[in-house]
Amino acid sequence: MKKKIASVLAASLVVGAASTTFAAANPFSDLDPDHWAYQSVMQLYNTYTADGKRVIDGMGDGTFQGKRPITRYEVAQMVAKALARTDINGTDKAALDRLAAEFSEELQSLGVRVAELEKYADKAIWQGKIEYTYKSHRTDDVNGGKKKINQDDWIFRFEPILEVNNHWTLRARIDAHNDFSRNDSSDFNLVRGWAQGDYDNFQVKVGKQPLYTNEDGIVWDTEYSGAEVTVGNKLKATLYAGRLSAGTAGGTQRNAGAWNGRQDGYWSDKRDPELGTTAEERWNSAVGRTGLSGTDPSSFQAINIQYTPDVHGLFGGAGYYHIEDDDFGTDANRNYAYSDDGNEDTANIWSVNAGYKFSPKAKLWGSYANNTKADYEDKSWQALFAYGTLYGGGNQNTKKGQWAVWAGYKKLGSNTSLCAINWDDAFAGTKGVVAGASWAPMDRVVFLAKYFKGDYITGDGDAERLFGRVEFFY
Repeated sequence: MKKKIASVLAASLVVGAASTTFAAANPFSDLDPDHWAYQSVMQLYNTYTADGKRVIDGMGDGTFQGKRPITRYEVAQMVAKALARTDINGTDKAALDRLAAEFSEELQSLGVRVAELEKYADKAIWQGKIEYTYKSHRTDDVNGGKKKINQDDWIFRFEPILEVNNHWTLRARIDAHNDFSRNDSSDFNLVRGWAQGDYDNFQVKVGKQPLYTNEDGIVWDTEYSGAEVTVGNKLKATLYAGRLSAGTAGGTQRNAGAWNGRQDGYWSDKRDPELGTTAEERWNSAVGRTGLSGTDPSSFQAINIQYTPDVHGLFGGAGYYHIEDDDFGTDANRNYAYSDDGNEDTANIWSVNAGYKFSPKAKLWGSYANNTKADYEDKSWQALFAYGTLYGGGNQNTKKGQWAVWAGYKKLGSNTSLCAINWDDAFAGTKGVVAGASWAPMDRVVFLAKYFKGDYITGDGDAERLFGRVEFFY
């Protein structure tokens, strides 16, 4: 049944992408404007075929009856009406071809000609995004005074999806980066590549895949190589196992002494033309900034449990992460920035999160994480409020006019936020207030701004960050 509902929503994306007609009034007496599918239903209702027929028009008595199971013939009727449109192309046409192949028998019964669509339907979705980012990092310098580092760069991202069968897809992310502030660029690199199986209340992923867990970015925003299994619907449990790449974890304390590579995006053996030093030399000489660089990969096992309501209400969950990495500290190279004895080579991170969703637009939430193996900067937490439908940025389904604003407080301990969202507002080793806003001036185009003002957890010094981004999805 969920597969059929997903097909209807896919049809709404197809016809909605080309639709230009909208109605202000809700035509259905039993359709809640706050329901998560309201916009999709209204897109279908306000979309017309070439002969002036609506794609859907309800049950004839002024109701929509959204809880009634939908039949394959009803889905086929919507697909048939979408096929009658002449202004659909690109990925929308590919999606419509797959829907037509799935419901070919029903379409034939309705008198719609579907010749070998299963054989010739496009099985690949070609998508991605281009983004421009500006960052200004401002902090106290190790020798006194203030220091400012600006960055502006472009990323061309390619994210193809290849359909293997009704359940399995192959997915990848390929990035090319150009840092104008450093006159530095990269070739296309395969950042992620994994196989994904989607079933009713069950999902499995295998390969190098994204790692973004239920604390909303205060612990992980990276990728790992391994396997992931998710079971459940509203209440979900996810198991993770694999390896994190070298450099993800190291064990450190960060204060206002200097910028490191993870903070200013520049870590190499190149000498700064103004400072005359490399990033590594600035790291090693910085007052109060101690710890080992991440040079060894980490073994990684984890579990998340999360409850999410349909529309509004309480939500929350918990997580546990076990990481083994010699970079935390070994007999040969003790790391006193991580533990008191300098000889701890594991991390055990526990986390909880909770919040309340007042409506599809408004929510208040927080998360907390603690690394019980670390003795320094071992805790991270955040509390945020957001209003709007575009929190954090856009995606392939972003529509013109969407927006969001948010604000809150973050504290990110370096030895708990091992690879968190350190690039946008608050970063590892800091605490302070954050604020952000996003807006879509047109479909699949997003303007995003963030601001952080605070100080370092270890040692003295202020820290500030300005962040701006423009995203173009294709």
